[in-house]
Amino acid sequence: MEDYQAIKEQICDICHKMWQLGWVAANDGNVSARLPDSRIIATPTGISKSFITPDKLVLLDSQGNILEVGEGYRPSSEIKMHLRCYDRRPDVQSVIHAHPPGATGFAVAHKAMDMYNMIEDVAVMGAVPLTPYGTPSTSEVPDAIEPYLEEHDVMLLENHGALAVGSDVLTAFYRMESLELWAKITINAVILGGSYDISRENIQKLIDLRGYYRVTGRHPGYKQFNPGDELLHKK
Repeated sequence: MEDYQAIKEQICDICHKMWQLGWVAANDGNVSARLPDSRIIATPTGISKSFITPDKLVLLDSQGNILEVGEGYRPSSEIKMHLRCYDRRPDVQSVIHAHPPGATGFAVAHKAMDMYNMIEDVAVMGAVPLTPYGTPSTSEVPDAIEPYLEEHDVMLLENHGALAVGSDVLTAFYRMESLELWAKITINAVILGGSYDISRENIQKLIDLRGYYRVTGRHPGYKQFNPGDELLHKK
């Protein structure tokens, strides 16, 4: 298939970057991509993202049944979460799950990332929800994220990590990268005395620029999940 090998190599490159950036340790995290014929390429379980090579990736059908897999490998236990994203979002062609420390800190602190303090993140992602707790490898996680998929491309998974979807592997990766930098900047702001939101009027102007900048995916508009948190929402 056209670009099949290129997509496999791109997934491996992203896996290596995730490990180098410290978003995953040991066997953490998973990456997948949907091909034009609806087949899915996914990372296997039980292997560090630093060791991923194209021959180790798993090929699945749209229901998660294995079509091709190397000896001794099997799909990630979180593949159900990926499949739910593809099923509910025809525009999504890649899913990334990782444990970036800054963003995962918010997930562990049970705080959504709904700060309107960074221009780029207001326009591209908007408020990032904290999805309810779900036991990994079960249907609890896909059930927990489903209500948010219609409006959000990035989510925090309670006590677990982060999820990003995109129109291709690079877009999903960029969203996860932006999420983590945003989380770190906000944590630094809170240490320095608090995060200051952009004015409501200017927030809407930034959201309206999505079309001009040809930003793909979904956006929730203006939404707050932690309205009473003064450290995250100084005026």
